[in-house]
Amino acid sequence: MKTLNTEELQIAEGVLLKHLPKSFKVYGFLYAMNRNKPNTLEVVVDTWPDFKVIICRPDPKNKHAIEFMKKVTYYSMDEQILRRMLTEENAVDWSTYFLIGGCDFSHAPMFREMSSARGVNNRLYTLVHLMYLPDCSTLPPSAVDSELESRMSPLNDSHVELVNKMWKFGGNKQGYRNIQNLISNFPSCCITDGQGQPVSWILVYDYCALGILYTLPEHRGKGYAKLLVSAMAKKLHAQGFPVYCFIEEENLVSHRLFTNLGFTEDPSYRAAWFEFNF
Repeated sequence: MKTLNTEELQIAEGVLLKHLPKSFKVYGFLYAMNRNKPNTLEVVVDTWPDFKVIICRPDPKNKHAIEFMKKVTYYSMDEQILRRMLTEENAVDWSTYFLIGGCDFSHAPMFREMSSARGVNNRLYTLVHLMYLPDCSTLPPSAVDSELESRMSPLNDSHVELVNKMWKFGGNKQGYRNIQNLISNFPSCCITDGQGQPVSWILVYDYCALGILYTLPEHRGKGYAKLLVSAMAKKLHAQGFPVYCFIEEENLVSHRLFTNLGFTEDPSYRAAWFEFNF
């Protein structure tokens, strides 16, 4: 197992680009890291340069890593090598809580088997669609009037508390730190009311996926979500970012919205988040 240095991370990004869409989440992390976005991760591979498994995990040398949930993600071209790295090569710390996110749901039996062997509890946290936009030309032309355009802007630090409060996975100090980090370092967009307060917003996660899309209930039905997704997708595409998202299986409204905007998915593939030692 090898930890990648700065130059190798750039090479690995290029390799993962050839394995989209399944490699999107690790590719997104590397894309951000290679453009000097702050992170608390280290990246390991089974071998170099012809790797079959690449894993992003908390960097034990990063003093800020403890401030964020212990998140692990990976892309694997060989399940047996992945199994070996997770069981024999200490690719994850089985003694503490951690979350493996955005991974191939077909690996669920392997996770259950490994957890059982170690006496570690695990559960499926959420099952999602991995959706991506192959062609930005499918997005509808902008039909924003000047009044609405004047109410569109990036989020800022004064909005962190509101976004965290409304975020399904937030509402606590850790969520606050996550939202603050995303607003400070990644693209975001919101629509404000007459008092300048956000009523609808979208952010970009540290793995470059669109997310945390939300509209206050009293402002729904006005097309704000469609407008924000379209605007952010165009902005990300223009800046070279990948344009993709994860949508929970039960979120039919969002799945329909993104599908109507031209996002697509591999129908045979599902991504999932798994918790361990919870």
